[in-house]
Amino acid sequence: MRFSHSVTLVLLAGLLPLKIFAQQNFDLIPKPSSLTLAVGSYQIPAFPKVYVSEEFINASQLLTEHPAITSITTEIVKKIKKAPKEGIRILKAEETDKLDKAAYRIGITDKGIVILAHEVAPAINAIYTLVQLGYLQDNPAQINAVDIEDQPSFSYRGLHLDPSRHFIPFPIMKKFVDVMALYKLNNLHWHLTDGAGWRLEIKKYPELTNKAAWRTHVKWKDWWNNGRQYVDAGTPNASGGFYTQDQARELVAYAAQRGINVIPEVEMPGHSEEVLAIYPELSCSGKPYTQSEFCVGNEKTYEFLKNVLDEVIAIFPSPYIHIGGDEADKKHWKTCPKCQALKAKEGLKSEEELQSYLIKQMDEYVQSKGRKIIGWDEILEGGLTKGATVMSWRGESGGINSANAGHDVIMTPGSHLYFDSYQTDPRTQPETIGGYLPISKVYEYNPIPAAIQQDKIKHVLGAQANLWAEYMPNYQQLEYMAFPRTLALAEVVWTKADLKNWPNFHKRLQSHYKILQHFDINYYRPSYNVKASVDFDAKKASNTVTLTTEQLHADNIRFTIDGSKPTYQATPYNNSFDLSVPTIVKAAYFLDSTQVGPIETIQLDVHKAIGKAVSYTNKWDDGYPAQKELTLTNGVKGGLTYQDGQWQGFLKDLDVVVDFERREEINSVAMNFMQITGPGVYMPGEFKVLLSENGRTFREVGIVQNDVSDQDPTLTFKRFELKLAKPQQARFVRVVATNPKKGFLFADELIVY
Repeated sequence: MRFSHSVTLVLLAGLLPLKIFAQQNFDLIPKPSSLTLAVGSYQIPAFPKVYVSEEFINASQLLTEHPAITSITTEIVKKIKKAPKEGIRILKAEETDKLDKAAYRIGITDKGIVILAHEVAPAINAIYTLVQLGYLQDNPAQINAVDIEDQPSFSYRGLHLDPSRHFIPFPIMKKFVDVMALYKLNNLHWHLTDGAGWRLEIKKYPELTNKAAWRTHVKWKDWWNNGRQYVDAGTPNASGGFYTQDQARELVAYAAQRGINVIPEVEMPGHSEEVLAIYPELSCSGKPYTQSEFCVGNEKTYEFLKNVLDEVIAIFPSPYIHIGGDEADKKHWKTCPKCQALKAKEGLKSEEELQSYLIKQMDEYVQSKGRKIIGWDEILEGGLTKGATVMSWRGESGGINSANAGHDVIMTPGSHLYFDSYQTDPRTQPETIGGYLPISKVYEYNPIPAAIQQDKIKHVLGAQANLWAEYMPNYQQLEYMAFPRTLALAEVVWTKADLKNWPNFHKRLQSHYKILQHFDINYYRPSYNVKASVDFDAKKASNTVTLTTEQLHADNIRFTIDGSKPTYQATPYNNSFDLSVPTIVKAAYFLDSTQVGPIETIQLDVHKAIGKAVSYTNKWDDGYPAQKELTLTNGVKGGLTYQDGQWQGFLKDLDVVVDFERREEINSVAMNFMQITGPGVYMPGEFKVLLSENGRTFREVGIVQNDVSDQDPTLTFKRFELKLAKPQQARFVRVVATNPKKGFLFADELIVY
């Protein structure tokens, strides 16, 4: 069946009455492959009769989620050619329709709506496109005539939720399923077990939910820092919870009706403190609260895990069972007689191969049940069995290596898809684990790295975002971290790369805040904060300043370049501007002449050390090279995250020398540092400046002591600046920033005037 009434959107822009566009909103997320408006509109009945091919009868019930549809009656269409030509129809596509198996087609005329699909999954996707269109309209019952043809770029489109760290109430799990379906995400990764709490009823091991599901403190951080103890259910201070098997089955069925597969995760061999506290005989020591990893050499370990997996597999029809496999501390295995005996018996050469042995045993067992395992990329260590799927979280290398070796992979790198990172300036946000991941960075992600061989691209099944919940103590904070970044993820894994466009997505996103409001989601509101991007042109010795906000329009920004406070009468921002002298720019966002965002201060430096050679007594850490030898004198400042390629990281004292090649007059020396104590980033203890004529003999000219407390976890920046009482001549400037905390020092620029 083909649609013949459509005219392309480009042509229609000049032909159709403007009111068609004014009254209709097609800001769909994810963006469809093609959308073509036509003349006319259809009035959706509140109680429609739906004509449906038999295989789509269950899917058709989802039409009642459309805001204009109260209920439906259905009539099965046995022969497509005899299907009615009016009303709402959900029909199985025929070969003559030339429609891909994963695709759907929607045609809307003034006579009705017809959906075509070969299979149930794309039919469900089509229905949710209609549902989303309903929410986008001012009048959900009226929809403009349109043709839409669409299909996903990736088969796996996932979201991970972590009720172990903080329990997620069962109704909220259903709420997440509702929103996932609306945005065409089709895999819910349910992290049911971890050291912070076991969350699934296992009938053979009732103590897992009688005690291992309950801990002493509500907040994970408080529990982590105060003994990490578990308590019996019913204890006055008990905090936690679990899902019954009936609830799990209910969620699985609820999600399946909406085209979503639920993947359970049962952690092994690490992240298992809660199990070993209750069943210490499964640890190497035999004592509770001594380790996090199962004893790999103990036969009872395998008996326990297989019994648990039997019950999990009986509940979850998912083709995938996630077995974790990450961050196992292997030190206990090295001194455990049972583990070492197994190692000798099997001819294993390392503790990594011990872990691989357990993973392979579980893999074979899961495969014997007709399922496949998924694990985090650590399961690659020691080899991987055929059929296992890898989730690449420590960057992309695990996914690249796995795909090139012929294993299916799901890309979930922390750099772009860990939604426990800050999504705006951390100084304005509740505490998180760290990192910086604005929605624009999520949107830019491409799940297919260039290093994957062309014939292996098929092994990249898709991508997934992870919501690790250490710092999400309630579901409101969980929603705040998830949305609207999840909408960017939805487009990353659905829309063709050549159709993606950040400004266009950002514009469409504005229409979806009212949908999130409808679902009563505590989403992150777009910030009024002004963000400055500064590009330094070494040839011109000039800084180009670009000002942006998360608001759609930047023309409400006002700024000054004389260090004064901006008012509504200050210069309106229209475009990037250049400044070739040291300047303090201040900017803020205004609505109706009222300042609604904080003042952003940007200190622009055009200093003497730019482009000069720097030598290092202590090299930077290999993980944070930034721009290597060019970093500290390239004229470019770092941003809000030490992962932005401009902050250079040091685990020892920072000790560098800049060579001016000739004697220069030195008036001041400065460096910027950051502190965020969660991931172990600290200010230097002191900042010492030394000068030299020959590069061998240095004289100390001053010290700046740190005055920033390390007790505050908030992200903090400080400019350590030594101003000389009077100018001094020198060819070499040496800076030593001490590292008393033995954590990371991060510096971005050595500024000399």
